[in-house]
Amino acid sequence: MKTAIILISEAGQDIADLLKRELGAQLMKRTDVGKQWKKFDAFIFIGAMGICVRTIAPYVKDKHEDPAVVCVDSLGLNAVSVLSGHIGGANDLAHDVAAIIGAREVITTQSDNAGLWALDTFAERFNWAIASDDDMNECISAFVNRQPTALLMEIRDEGTDYLEKTLPPHVTVVKSLEEVDPKKYSLVILVTPYNLCVPYGILELHFVPMIAALGFGLANHPDDYEYIYDEIDEAMSQIGVLPCYKRYCTIDVKEDEEFCAMLVDDLNEELVFYSAEELAKVEVPNPSKTVEKHVGTPSVCEAAAILGSNHGKLIVPKVKGRNWTAALAIDYKYLREDKGHIEIVGAGPGDPDLVSVRGRKMLERADLILYAGSLVPKALTACHKPGAVVRSSADMALEEQCMLMKEHYDKGHYIVRLHTGDPCIFGAIQEQMAFFDANGMDYHITPGISSFLAAAAELRSQFTIPERCQTIILTRGEGRTPMPVKEQLHLLARSQSTMCIFLSAAIVDDVQRELLQEYPEDTPVAACYHLTWPDQRIYRGVLKDLAKIVHDNHLTLTTMLVVGEAIDNRTGLSELYNKHFTHLFRQGEAS
Repeated sequence: MKTAIILISEAGQDIADLLKRELGAQLMKRTDVGKQWKKFDAFIFIGAMGICVRTIAPYVKDKHEDPAVVCVDSLGLNAVSVLSGHIGGANDLAHDVAAIIGAREVITTQSDNAGLWALDTFAERFNWAIASDDDMNECISAFVNRQPTALLMEIRDEGTDYLEKTLPPHVTVVKSLEEVDPKKYSLVILVTPYNLCVPYGILELHFVPMIAALGFGLANHPDDYEYIYDEIDEAMSQIGVLPCYKRYCTIDVKEDEEFCAMLVDDLNEELVFYSAEELAKVEVPNPSKTVEKHVGTPSVCEAAAILGSNHGKLIVPKVKGRNWTAALAIDYKYLREDKGHIEIVGAGPGDPDLVSVRGRKMLERADLILYAGSLVPKALTACHKPGAVVRSSADMALEEQCMLMKEHYDKGHYIVRLHTGDPCIFGAIQEQMAFFDANGMDYHITPGISSFLAAAAELRSQFTIPERCQTIILTRGEGRTPMPVKEQLHLLARSQSTMCIFLSAAIVDDVQRELLQEYPEDTPVAACYHLTWPDQRIYRGVLKDLAKIVHDNHLTLTTMLVVGEAIDNRTGLSELYNKHFTHLFRQGEAS
């Protein structure tokens, strides 16, 4: 935000200086507010509220146009949202200002104080357009006064996840407009790209999520290119789909067309180009030999839409205009339909608080949670929703795991496969992904915190030290699973990097023997058992005693072995940083 600070009282000078630095704001005279009213996104007054209000009063017009205004008293006790709380962002600014100066934020907006949705912020917050004819203020009034409200969501995105998680008591989720009885509901909130007919007598607030990829083809240098944009919208609307395009996509030979330049330069749309080779690989319902003859691919608009939507569902097949063709596709992750999805989630090293925020959201949403019970604490699954199936895979063969997931997938369920640490590091997901690929199943991976990161944190060690060790090796010893010849431990050890060794406590004698071929015998080591679990144990020592440490303490496979001089190393760091980063310290002093 372009923010101005108006210092009313000299007593607030220190507050003004702090906010100027933290927010990148600029100081302004109170007499200049009128001249700059439309040139700034926000104004922060420091001093009396009365002076603030009298200063801005002549310029206040409309909440959709007015900048945010926040007033802070000269003692820095309160940060008050004065004008444009939601749409202009004054509520958020008051929150930020209060955090910077340690004040109390004062918000007077009814929906905020009642813990209700700020409906007028959703369009900007979630990248939704608004397609309602009804007055927004009338809809908000009905909502904040807790009149019975129906909520219809035909897609799934960040916004609908938020709505489902924070559903107020007077809002009922419905699956179709047939459930919306005018005698029962006063307001219906729609989140859908489709043009639906709401029953007469009910207020309608229709949000259109911008989630689709519009693929298009063009005739060579069409004279009417300025009208194509509106013509495509009109054609989609006649089909029943509102403009919901996240990006436009076409073939790269059209890169110099004036319509493409208009999309980017004048309309600020995202435009993606694909080569004929890329487009030709996509199977489409309406291939054209004529198109293939001219540009080398049997489809432009349909294939581009599918590629632009991450191989999503073709919602609108090829539509022909005067000098254009268009098609619309939506990524499957946005669709609420009888199609399952599998999310492979990294559980982190063990502590339930160390799963990612995204991973926790997936767990809360899942219809089936299949977790690696021997490695993942069951406490991680405690956030599951009512009715969800939670199963441990500890005693299940791979085939049983896959068939259980497919059974739920075929029912259109959302499945979380929960793996320890990060699933891509010594996980067991490759064979599962091969099964998903073979059966055309949609899946995605949510990364997790690996145990080697937990080891660094629990050891209070920086695993990379300038001019000493700048490499971390993640590997395992050679047990029943052979290691590639070039990855034998003694070969990797030649670099004397920080080495984190997984799954190797049972063969620690062999590990120690190989490491001693390259590392000095007094190299620091740590054996880390059940990192971040309640029964975590960490044993430090030197390399020549590593096997003894593991044997004496009866450590098992859930042990991370760390080797390298970075462990507990604090020597010489200040001199090193002073030597190489003196310019940074000088800049800090100057600022």
